[in-house]
Amino acid sequence: MVSGFSGLPGGVAVSHLSVYDWPAEADGGVCGGTPHMHLTCSEGYVVTGGHGAVQTLTTSGYEVTPLAAGTVAWFTPGTIHRLVNEDDLRITVLMQNSGLPEAGDAVLTLPPQYLTDPETYASVTVIPADAPEAEQERVARARRDLALEGYRALRDADGPEALAAFHRAAAALVRPRLAEWRERWERGARAAASATGEQLDRLEQGDFSHLADAGVRAEQPSAYGKFGMCGRLDVYKGTV
Repeated sequence: MVSGFSGLPGGVAVSHLSVYDWPAEADGGVCGGTPHMHLTCSEGYVVTGGHGAVQTLTTSGYEVTPLAAGTVAWFTPGTIHRLVNEDDLRITVLMQNSGLPEAGDAVLTLPPQYLTDPETYASVTVIPADAPEAEQERVARARRDLALEGYRALRDADGPEALAAFHRAAAALVRPRLAEWRERWERGARAAASATGEQLDRLEQGDFSHLADAGVRAEQPSAYGKFGMCGRLDVYKGTV
């Protein structure tokens, strides 16, 4: 029997994002989210309302990509990115590897002294789930502003050394979690690709029995308005 995969196509996950409208005083009052980078996942944006931009920083330099309703934009691992909200920017986010970008595969662009070890990093980035909403917002804003401090230093750096140092520190921070990430990939994107391969093999042999196992799934968000890195998130439990 052909092995099945019941997750979203390709082992991706989705969330609905309302980008923060919090101004950053140290950044000229620009509103937006927390700059960060993913190490193993690509991420895509389908803009559903409002307008703004995504600022990106890679070894190729700094860029700004405008975002408006109908825009689809995506980027690969290693892209430092920051969403800017100019007018009620709302996005459906597509995340590789069953939502791993929101489940660990992200390192904020904090100043170097906060990137030395997982405990130090967590002390300024973890939002306490059981705290009142006002306290969660305070922590989310504080970590955003701290990440902007490191982000500006990376943007202003002369030469590639500062970005390479951030890459090195980020890779060291996530190393303890790589086995967990690999397991997520194996039961998600890898399983989805393997299922397609098996189905192709069977069809070549005239075996179409997997078509009798067809199914339909639908879900509503399992949580609304969570404080994410870039904004308030509506998330789907079954896609991660």
